[in-house]
Amino acid sequence: MTIFQTIVRHKAWLALFLIAALTGNAHAASTASFSAAGVGTTQSLTLSATVNVADADLGKTGNYYAGFSFENSWYFLTPQGWTTYSSGTVPVLATTVLYSGSAVLFTDGDLSSYVGAQLYIGYGLSEADMLDNAKYAMVYTVTADSVKLGPAAVLLGSSGNFAILAKTAVSTVPASAINGDVGVSPAATSFLTGFSLTMVGTTSATSTQVTGTLYGADMTPPTNSNLTTAVLDMQNAYTDAAGRPTPDFLNLGTGNIGGRTLTGGLYNWGTSVTIPGDLAISGGANDVWILQISGDLTISANKRITLAGGAQAKNIFWQVAGEVIIEAGAHFVGNILSQTAITMQTGASLSGRALSQTMVALDSATVVKPAP
Repeated sequence: MTIFQTIVRHKAWLALFLIAALTGNAHAASTASFSAAGVGTTQSLTLSATVNVADADLGKTGNYYAGFSFENSWYFLTPQGWTTYSSGTVPVLATTVLYSGSAVLFTDGDLSSYVGAQLYIGYGLSEADMLDNAKYAMVYTVTADSVKLGPAAVLLGSSGNFAILAKTAVSTVPASAINGDVGVSPAATSFLTGFSLTMVGTTSATSTQVTGTLYGADMTPPTNSNLTTAVLDMQNAYTDAAGRPTPDFLNLGTGNIGGRTLTGGLYNWGTSVTIPGDLAISGGANDVWILQISGDLTISANKRITLAGGAQAKNIFWQVAGEVIIEAGAHFVGNILSQTAITMQTGASLSGRALSQTMVALDSATVVKPAP
């Protein structure tokens, strides 16, 4: 039995699930890009892949591809499962209308005997289009396990495509600097205020304050449906984070965590949380932090959250029932899932995502979406 037959045995639904996810979650990009993320250990790995289809290809009929290279052998995912490939036409996962999206390739796969295997994903109007125009990328390498602390990561779904996503409004007092996409839904484009928008047709907009694209719910398809999906994914991520049981740390510091160092784990506070002094988040590259906060969250002016030991912003999830306030000049790190609102005061910065079920307000602030 080959590696990938082993991984996906008893999972005949796999290919159909991937096809459905990719075709149901459109999110255009100016150029093609690809990424993947693994959750868990090498012995029990859940691996998801993301395809961002270039604007020029969006809505055209083409092929998706997913392949692993291991010890000079290739394996490609088809609707029938993983198949060995040696020469000839590259096996196709699906031929369909091209849209962007993310999907789980396999769940709880044991890859401990296959350290070094590399995952490639791609798409093209044809095989030649994919190869000649480099519409593919190596996105994941199976690595040996290190000790991992913390719970499983919160799956953001398509909301993870955004640096800022809100339901009612996103405002800026210029000039802010945002690296990543910005979206608002069900509110209309007019609730993206302070950006001096330049419309790109009827499906997107640009701003000199945004390295990325801005979207509003009144834009034409597929933007409006994409935003609906992203907001649902944001709400589901909030519910997931809030519902994680059995915290490792309960009411740490009675809500004052300034000056502390947080290792990977599940944290829970039945109160508001303040960060009046610098905070360190320390751990390995695969460690995960979920911080459940029943009240508000505030970091004081000019205070900083810093990362140590390889910890990554993408693995930090702040689930906040109340308002999040990043005061003037403060630097915050992680994915903020707020049920109320997120306010970034003058000169504040965020290495992460601002995902709010109401509004996000920026005042000459900086937001940088973390790398996949």
